[in-house]
Amino acid sequence: MTVLEYRTLPEAELDHALDLHYIVFLGKEPDDDVRKLHREILAHCTRIGAYEHGELVGLLGAHPLSLSVPGGELPCAGVTFVSVAPTHRRRGVLSGMIAELWRQCAAAGQPLAALWVSETGIYGRFGFEPATRSYTVEIDTDRPLALRIEPDDRPLRLVPPERAPAVIGSRHAAAREERAGRVARDDFWWRTHILPEADGENDDLTPVRVVTIGDPGAEPAGYVSYRTSCDDEGRGTVQVGELEAESPAVAAALWRYLTSIDLADKVRAWGRPLDDPLLRFAADRDQVRIVQEFPALWLRLVDVPAALAGRVWSAPLDLTVEVTDERLPANAGRYRITTGPKEHGGDGTGLRAEVTRTDAAPDLTIGVQELAAGYLGDIGAAELLRAGLVTEHTPGAAARLERASRTELLPHTTDEF
Repeated sequence: MTVLEYRTLPEAELDHALDLHYIVFLGKEPDDDVRKLHREILAHCTRIGAYEHGELVGLLGAHPLSLSVPGGELPCAGVTFVSVAPTHRRRGVLSGMIAELWRQCAAAGQPLAALWVSETGIYGRFGFEPATRSYTVEIDTDRPLALRIEPDDRPLRLVPPERAPAVIGSRHAAAREERAGRVARDDFWWRTHILPEADGENDDLTPVRVVTIGDPGAEPAGYVSYRTSCDDEGRGTVQVGELEAESPAVAAALWRYLTSIDLADKVRAWGRPLDDPLLRFAADRDQVRIVQEFPALWLRLVDVPAALAGRVWSAPLDLTVEVTDERLPANAGRYRITTGPKEHGGDGTGLRAEVTRTDAAPDLTIGVQELAAGYLGDIGAAELLRAGLVTEHTPGAAARLERASRTELLPHTTDEF
């Protein structure tokens, strides 16, 4: 077999790499503006190329992200642009690129890696598992939005997208402190991933609009970004990108605004959290409907002890856990997790964990995938035990780990990359 070489893809090969990417994903050549955007994004990534006889046959990019975790944040490799030439499938190209990624994560001090998957059957075998889930919600707007609470009555205003990050950035930062799974955003990320001029996947959508709510001159109490479209029969749809609010009343005001936009028959919001208050304060659930639930951010613990020690815990814990990890044997082994109260910044306190190697008998055996599923506070160990995915050696161990892993709000991810 031909030996494959894995090395950093130089900037001079970005256009060639994008050509490969478009072939793999069966897409037509994008217009010049979209291709320019993709090139800029890939240029900001760590890039791993797979080569055979000097010819590029595989590509993997990784954003250097900072991901919110319970009680703080950790460095995270945001995997993207994963492409293997159709002539080189099932030849270990992806395995080799991911192995190189693990080496680079270790060198960069990134205990986490994350991605959005195009094919869910692929990444579980590399230790990734969904760590956040989302709803798609549709609201019929043929009648006023019925609410069980009174909306906030502070004024709304349109903000030009180019000015929006400076206006709404603080509200997004506050949301990151409340929920795990959120990506820190700089100006580049706002411009290229959150508020690009064109949607990139749907030519029928308008440029992005941003609306804030709050007193004049004050920090916004909330905001929403959205685009609109109109079909051949004149039916309009409001496509919600992101909605953040400091209170249910603020959220209610923003949802009422969206559902009152003229000529729109429907509001469609992709990627809402499973504990979205909209689903509680909407008075008519025939009007506000969940049309889809899907796994959102897939997470991988690249450095298990650093990841476990890097978050806070919600209950006292003294547990010995045996972790299995076929892809990263250095992670495998038994760890004693003990928690104690320490300040973790912000306005609250939490329990920090000391994570040490041990030869003691385990209370629980868990795979690195299942550990990722509950790491941000989503799927609990007791639920995984009931599914047969965790082995309990000490009765009640899974329930104890689940209680300690809980967060006040479910993790949620809106940044697709």
